[in-house]
Amino acid sequence: MTENAPQQTDLPHAWNPAEEEAALYQRWVDAGYFTADANSDRPPFTIVLPPPNVTGSLHMGHALNHTLMDAMTRRRRMQGYEVLWLPGMDHAGIATQNVVERELAAEGVSRHDLGRERFVERVWEWKAEYGGKILDQMRRLGDGVDWTRERFTMDDNLSRAVQTVFKKLHDEGLIYRAERIINWCPRCHTALSDIEVDHSEDEGELVSIRYGEGADAVVVATTRAETMLGDTGIAVHPEDERYAHLVGTEVELPLTGRRIPVVADEHVDPEFGTGAVKVTPAHDPNDFEIGRRRDLPALTIMDERGVVIAPGPFEGLDRFEARPAVVAALREQGRIVAEKRPYLHAVGHCSRCDTVVEPRLSLQWWVRVEPLARAAGDAVRDGRTTIHPPELAKRYFEWVDNMHDWTISRQLWWGHRIPVWYGPGGETICLGPGEEPPTEEGWHQDPDVLDTWFSSGLWPISTLGWPESTADLAKFYPTSVLSTGYDILFFWVARMMMFGLYAMDGVRPFDHVYLHGLIRDAGGKKMSKSRGNVIDPLDWMNDYGADATRFTLARGANPGGDMALAEEWAAGARNFCTKLWNATRFALLNGASVAEPLPEPGALTEADRWILGRLDAVVSEVDTLLEQFQFGKATNALYHFTWDELCDWYLELAKVQLAGEYAGNTRLVLGHALDTVLRLLHPIVPFITEKLWTALTGGESVVIAPWPVRAEGSGRFADQDAAARITDLQKLVTELRRFRADQGLKPGQRVSARLSGAGFAALDGHEPAIRSLVRLTEPEEPFTASASLEVGLAGGLVGVELDLSGAVDVDAERKRLRKDLAAAEQELKQTEGKLGNQSFLDKAPAEVVDKIRVRRDTAAADIDRINARLAALPPG
Repeated sequence: MTENAPQQTDLPHAWNPAEEEAALYQRWVDAGYFTADANSDRPPFTIVLPPPNVTGSLHMGHALNHTLMDAMTRRRRMQGYEVLWLPGMDHAGIATQNVVERELAAEGVSRHDLGRERFVERVWEWKAEYGGKILDQMRRLGDGVDWTRERFTMDDNLSRAVQTVFKKLHDEGLIYRAERIINWCPRCHTALSDIEVDHSEDEGELVSIRYGEGADAVVVATTRAETMLGDTGIAVHPEDERYAHLVGTEVELPLTGRRIPVVADEHVDPEFGTGAVKVTPAHDPNDFEIGRRRDLPALTIMDERGVVIAPGPFEGLDRFEARPAVVAALREQGRIVAEKRPYLHAVGHCSRCDTVVEPRLSLQWWVRVEPLARAAGDAVRDGRTTIHPPELAKRYFEWVDNMHDWTISRQLWWGHRIPVWYGPGGETICLGPGEEPPTEEGWHQDPDVLDTWFSSGLWPISTLGWPESTADLAKFYPTSVLSTGYDILFFWVARMMMFGLYAMDGVRPFDHVYLHGLIRDAGGKKMSKSRGNVIDPLDWMNDYGADATRFTLARGANPGGDMALAEEWAAGARNFCTKLWNATRFALLNGASVAEPLPEPGALTEADRWILGRLDAVVSEVDTLLEQFQFGKATNALYHFTWDELCDWYLELAKVQLAGEYAGNTRLVLGHALDTVLRLLHPIVPFITEKLWTALTGGESVVIAPWPVRAEGSGRFADQDAAARITDLQKLVTELRRFRADQGLKPGQRVSARLSGAGFAALDGHEPAIRSLVRLTEPEEPFTASASLEVGLAGGLVGVELDLSGAVDVDAERKRLRKDLAAAEQELKQTEGKLGNQSFLDKAPAEVVDKIRVRRDTAAADIDRINARLAALPPG
């Protein structure tokens, strides 16, 4: 057996994250631990980082996801995989353009003053100076990403990928240009995708308006009265007998002098409202579809600023000014049948500027998603890609099976410009990478840019070099895991699935999609600035360290489940790190070391065999849980083993053994247990484990240390008899500690005691540990017991007699016990009163009655215990 002497025994008294973390991280980067080798023969494990916005900063959602991804990649690296965790940023079209436009506004100029080319240059300048703040914050958190492969969605190669897939889709008829209803932001002056729209319940007004006169009158209700100026029809259900006589006729549209037809359409719900709806094809997506089916014209009545352009008295009014003006005019004509105010209804807002989104008919570029979405659904259905937790697969299918065509053009200047040119005679050509546009006069490029999600949808392949056949693409695609919040399952995940399968001939972009929940406050409420309950992970890292922040997040992470956070949990995680530090420091100061192989079981104590058996079980449990993406359960298992079993029990038992004949083997077992635990914990808390593991083992770095596994023959330490006796020892020590507390003894106060009985005899060899753990000294003759108790163990009863003379302040103890007795008697009186009330028993749920019975029985037992203790006190 070879024993490695510990390399360091003078660890500081306390772990100071602020002084250690940055240097440790830089050492890892400099050593190249995170740099992947596409030419290695090790099996690949790949994660591409969900690219944060170039304008972004680290928030708790990022911190959670990054912690989990880092845990996965660190573990796989220790398991011998060639790990690539590829970082990068998204150009974030609207968000970045808004930031730079605000800067320009402060200078008194607009992007139009600069012109397109100079404005784009200005954005690049901003990106170089201010962009990527979140990347530095990722270092603070400990992200083990391959910085040599950092990507940006506007990099040349990624732009090449965008152009390539656009042309391929365009040439195959899967990208087209058409007028459709889109989400329009009157502030940003661009179309928005569904994910760029936040919905909230806003107060508004529901107005019922009468169209037509007499028997031919029809009443419709709307929350957007100003849009009636663009009505081109009224729709009713084909089988609604109330309106059958009106279908095919026309009614007068108030305020306009126009007459509009009444049409039948199955989209109308005859049970909702009056069963009749106004149809405004240019300003409502459902109305647009009705208009297409019934040949109704689409009249645009608002411009891109949300200002009314329909000729008449409302022309030039902002939409929110026009709304009350239209209602007032209708009221004056007697057309208002009913008004409901306030009326709560769902309203879409631009996620960037919070402006109310306006549905608007617009000429845009679209992706025909049906074949792409079908392929994305099939890849999950046939098992090529697995979603975790599996219950979220249903929501994925609901999205991809019912996906609408995707509007991909944005009326911005910052982004991937649409590679389409228009000629003077109406010609249109789409160019791929390297193809030159026409040089003849009159040709111009489409002014729009592509939706940010178009380029980020290509992220798993473009970052690896596609469309070129690169070594990275061959080695690291398909990627192993995509980890992200379930809230963007429908948007980003689905788009990457569609594009990856399309571009890579049916090869899925991910083997697994792991979906974690959202971060909420301690009360379960969504975090928001308006509520004032947002927690900044940088504050936690400053106050408690990156490890404590990560540990808190990992411990609360369950697949698909939201997580409630409170600062005291971060403080508790810091305490755990302190416990780990103190345990390892104690071990080093007492000569603990790491050696292979361990001594044979027969040369070890029962406590040694017990902790090694438990360690073996924990290695297996944690490994299984992490394979199942059960980060919370795995972290919790490590927490309880490390704190409750290794530190609170084995370490205390080891203190006794280190003073005896088994000291040498105890040092080896203690070193082995800490070595294993530090490696198991490293993916979650990388910094402190690096410092402690290198000090304990003298190894180069825990980052490249082997992941613990249940080695063949490791079960030789499993000893059920030893485990049962340790369980009995724990029970006895716990009961004696409780008894000491009941007697009013101070924790460190030693008292003389005699132990006897079959249960004690069964714990042969453990008496020194029991006396040490409970502060009991050997009895000296003559010995007079002033207190006693019996503890039932699996091995039989243990009788304990204690001499408390002079150890307890009798008057103070009597006063305390009488106070406790009064509280117990009051509890008994209250519970018996409720249980004696038949009316209460008849009405209360069974579980409530059961809880009260338990409270009554507990109070009665407390009274007996306290009275017995009072009777045992010396007179005085």
